[in-house]
Amino acid sequence: MKSAQADAYLRRIGAQHPAWPTSDVLRDLQLRHLQTVPFENLSIHLGEEIVLEEERLLDKLVGARRGGFCYELNGAFGALLGALGFDVTLLAARVYGKEGRLGIPYDHLALRVRTADGGDWLTDVGFGAHSHYPLVFGERGEQEDPGGTFRIAESGPDAAGVRGGGGARKGEDLDVIRDGKAQYRLEVRPRVLGDFVTGAWWHSTSPVSHFGRSLVCSRVTEDGGRITLSGRNFTVTTADGTKEVSELATDEEVLATYRERFGIELDRVPEVRKARE
Repeated sequence: MKSAQADAYLRRIGAQHPAWPTSDVLRDLQLRHLQTVPFENLSIHLGEEIVLEEERLLDKLVGARRGGFCYELNGAFGALLGALGFDVTLLAARVYGKEGRLGIPYDHLALRVRTADGGDWLTDVGFGAHSHYPLVFGERGEQEDPGGTFRIAESGPDAAGVRGGGGARKGEDLDVIRDGKAQYRLEVRPRVLGDFVTGAWWHSTSPVSHFGRSLVCSRVTEDGGRITLSGRNFTVTTADGTKEVSELATDEEVLATYRERFGIELDRVPEVRKARE
């Protein structure tokens, strides 16, 4: 990432160029990213190609001021952090679904980030409702965050009896747990962005992927809550978890909400892909 591109990205999230890649800077950048760059899957339903290449991700997130899903958000954020001097490792994860079943390989992309002041962090701006701040990678106790109570734990064997490889102490994968519920199983083996192409393709095209069956656009609000537009339903969640849902009656209201609440300019209202096929 060129210096001018990094500066443009920082302007996109309302941040100054940091003097040093410290833990405090990382915390600030993650929160700003969550507040300004939406988690959204609109490209799938607008017929837009999703390309996991740095230039294309910057064109979308910074140039077009859009959001994306995990591969795009963490892929771009990881590139920014690397350009700012952070030590960034891309990690693959499998998301826990119904009845605790694990999803496909390369189901999710998260970041391990090491800072100049000795910090070692799990950073994730691409999982929707998740931690607002980085989690201490080596900590196995509870970690309090505005997004909930988190814990990173050594995982047990998966359905095939495999315990994973390359874990922190026992050669195991790691489970990321929020409020007592496992969110995803993290591998600690380093990956590159191109490794996630098959996962992105599957989530963009498979009829059983939840991303292809629904619309979502969501971000953290400045008061610690969250706003989410799902189709025509607009949900405001306060910091204490109280939800208020309203239905948007017209296309004009939907487009205005994308524009005014998420900073996304669209020329038409996205519709779930399956409904158009």
